[in-house]
Amino acid sequence: MDIEGLWDAEPGWLNTASYGLPPRVAWDALQAALADWRVGATSWEPWDESTARARESFARLVGADVADVFVGSTVSAAMAPIANALPDGAKVLTDSVEFTSNVFPWQVHADRGVQVVAVPSEDLVAAITPGIDLVAVSAVQSSTGAVLDLPAVVAASKEIGALVVIDGSQAVGWLPLRVDGIDALITHTYKWLMSPRGATLGYLSPRLQERCRPSAAGWYAARDVHSSYYGPVMELDPGARRFDQSPAWFSFVGAAPALELVEQLGVDSINQHNVELANEFRAGLGLEPSDSAIVSTNLPGAQEAFAAAGIRAAVRDGKLRASFHIYTTRADVQKALSALKPFI
Repeated sequence: MDIEGLWDAEPGWLNTASYGLPPRVAWDALQAALADWRVGATSWEPWDESTARARESFARLVGADVADVFVGSTVSAAMAPIANALPDGAKVLTDSVEFTSNVFPWQVHADRGVQVVAVPSEDLVAAITPGIDLVAVSAVQSSTGAVLDLPAVVAASKEIGALVVIDGSQAVGWLPLRVDGIDALITHTYKWLMSPRGATLGYLSPRLQERCRPSAAGWYAARDVHSSYYGPVMELDPGARRFDQSPAWFSFVGAAPALELVEQLGVDSINQHNVELANEFRAGLGLEPSDSAIVSTNLPGAQEAFAAAGIRAAVRDGKLRASFHIYTTRADVQKALSALKPFI
């Protein structure tokens, strides 16, 4: 697919790991919904159709049954029912640089003996040993861009019967991922899925659904949302929808067309584009090639040089972090390298 005209990216945006730029189709859908909201032109149901579309698109992207997909607003809130289901004294293994939305939900249960063990990325698989009850880790690390060896994590966890909970926020949309062998895959959509902040999607395996209590259940978690507005009669959806949080309508209005565009473009094609540009940038810095769309490097003075040149990237954990997505161009890469030339 020819992507020219699908985005309105200003040159120099190398910060999708912070937030993605909306494709024009998502932007236009959101503006239309806001215009209707402004004058009261419609009820909310047409906006909510986007929630179902986003749920279905996410299921296709990660190879899940749509009945096992739930919606929410944040990753940490989506993790909470899983953490609540852990037995007293459970041990959770994570990465020492794991983003805290996949750390704090487990740590807040320290008062009942839940222990979080953090190890360096390169030691994670070896640390999956008897006594670990749950492995909570990102498919791609936010600070370093390191891509998880997911098959190895799944295999090691299966050997000891540990649950596998993956934060896909820095991966889904550019890295091919399947839910096979995973118990939970939670993804916020405002980064690589290029959606408004406020739309989170998650997969829960049937075995994990049975362990978890839908403690945040409300009207939207019901089997029939339109007959669950009032009163004490509760009939929740039998699948993962019982873990739904009532969606932020406009976030999903923007998310549905963005996810569908990712499907049309193909994650494999996006992956090839992103990694090629990231590796071109790495080569210009004298770094070895990698398999990630995120480049993290310690380069004093780089942040100021980027700011002076109009390059928008990030500093995470004291290092420059540049991230490359489908709307990034070779001109963006060369502009960034030109700005950094005095420091290389």
